[in-house]
Amino acid sequence: MSNTPKKLNDVRLKRTTAVILLFVVLLALCIVASVLLGSRSFNWADVVTALFDLSSDSYGVSVVRERIPRTLFSIMCGAALGMSGALMQAVTRNPIADPSILGVNTGAALFVVGGLAFLNISSATEYIVLAIVGALLTACLVYGIGSLGRAGATPLKLILAGAATSAALSSLVSAIMIPRSYVMDQFRFWQVGSVGAGSWSHVRLFLPFLVVGFLIAAATAPALNALALGDEVAKGQGVKPGLLRLCAALAGVVLCGAATALAGPISFIGLLAAHLIRLILGPDFRIIIPMSALAGAAILTLADIGGRLLGSPGEIEAGIITAFLGAPILIMLAMRMKVRAL
Repeated sequence: MSNTPKKLNDVRLKRTTAVILLFVVLLALCIVASVLLGSRSFNWADVVTALFDLSSDSYGVSVVRERIPRTLFSIMCGAALGMSGALMQAVTRNPIADPSILGVNTGAALFVVGGLAFLNISSATEYIVLAIVGALLTACLVYGIGSLGRAGATPLKLILAGAATSAALSSLVSAIMIPRSYVMDQFRFWQVGSVGAGSWSHVRLFLPFLVVGFLIAAATAPALNALALGDEVAKGQGVKPGLLRLCAALAGVVLCGAATALAGPISFIGLLAAHLIRLILGPDFRIIIPMSALAGAAILTLADIGGRLLGSPGEIEAGIITAFLGAPILIMLAMRMKVRAL
């Protein structure tokens, strides 16, 4: 009998290791496919030449060189959105929370379109600053509305608050854009959500936000496990629930806001990645958060590859693919389970 817990731990460790290796292999295959496949496919010779022969400027080599930062940018955005979804599910104690469902993406979009209309923003840095501010204020607004009443911030109230806030902010976005055709022209391409514009400058700009968000998320993960058992249990373990929610939400907003600013509001990545990992590996946020990053990176890269192949000789933006896949999955989850606390 005394060996039973040890055997269970060994089984869990082996399962977790196997899943990690599976996702690492999947992501590696996605990277290879993203570089080689698209409206026109290339071979390994083009890849090797692109990496090691800087003097070559043939068409194939040039396209491969453009796909390499695009692939890396897709991985970073997917990882950020995956971690953001996991953090928002932890903070709200809602297994189907997601930046798009809670209206955070819409808040970021509102501030970006406001910047385009009234501040004439043009640089990626300005996009990021406004998107993060908009996402942060929207997250505070949704949580404040969802906390009204005796029961406080319940999962169902937060989802309803997020849906209502998203609808209201979407109407403001339309009100700003419609009289300003130049804003509509700029915004409509960004609004779809795509990693097609990913470049080395985007990668360098996004990297600090990704690192900071990941470090905060990793630091809060053990305490989030205690928070999942309830505020009173968390307090008994020395955790300050209010401060913990603030830090975790800040990390989620920074990750989501930076990704949204550079790639547009790509939906459902956080929901799909975090929910999939929790279903496979259980509720431990020390595992969920990094694995959600890995799963989100793989999902978004697959969506980008699929959009290129399905839209050939053009491409379908990744945001359209993720919405097409995510909406029915969300409906299925809502039909099969009650919204409950984690």
